[in-house]
Amino acid sequence: MDWLTDHWLDLLGWGGSALLVFSLMQARVLRFRVLNLVACMVLTVFNGLLEIWPMVAMNVVLCAINIWFIVKLIGTRDDDTVFEVLEVRPDDTYLFHVLVGSSADITKFQPDFDAPHDGDTVYLVQKGQETVGVVVLAIVDGVAKVRLDYVTPRYRDFSPGRFVWKSLERLREAGVRRVVTSPAMVAPYYAKVGFRPDREGFSLDL
Repeated sequence: MDWLTDHWLDLLGWGGSALLVFSLMQARVLRFRVLNLVACMVLTVFNGLLEIWPMVAMNVVLCAINIWFIVKLIGTRDDDTVFEVLEVRPDDTYLFHVLVGSSADITKFQPDFDAPHDGDTVYLVQKGQETVGVVVLAIVDGVAKVRLDYVTPRYRDFSPGRFVWKSLERLREAGVRRVVTSPAMVAPYYAKVGFRPDREGFSLDL
């Protein structure tokens, strides 16, 4: 206990520095900003206690920058003008490029997916010129089975696939009356967007 009393300031500084380094290792853009903000707040306190004012000023500015980006990111989470849903053919060359490049990551989250099949309905979710998600549906007799709902690591905190489910009229025009998900999907987000859990995953009636 005496050791902690004597070294708590050192621990605060080392802890803030370690968290700062850890934040830089994050692929998810929102997670990076949140962790970086916490680290900068800790280092602001640490440098303030040591009266190292240039470092205090720098970390205060970094806190403000992180808060600005976090507010901006959260504000665009559900913004239809930021994310766009594009339908492509299952044999589309660019789709193949995206799936091959992300194949290892896709296997981690949806191990039962192999490749789009002829007749599948495929959507790319775009943020500007960047592809941030891929949704592959197998539609049979009005039921759309989600064969793939993939999000790139940078935007995994945003679940951009939700914009496909917000475009219900698009799905109805494709003859879909019900959407069912794969039970093999790891860490599904569907309960947050109106799907209900069932024995084989989640489902949504249109």
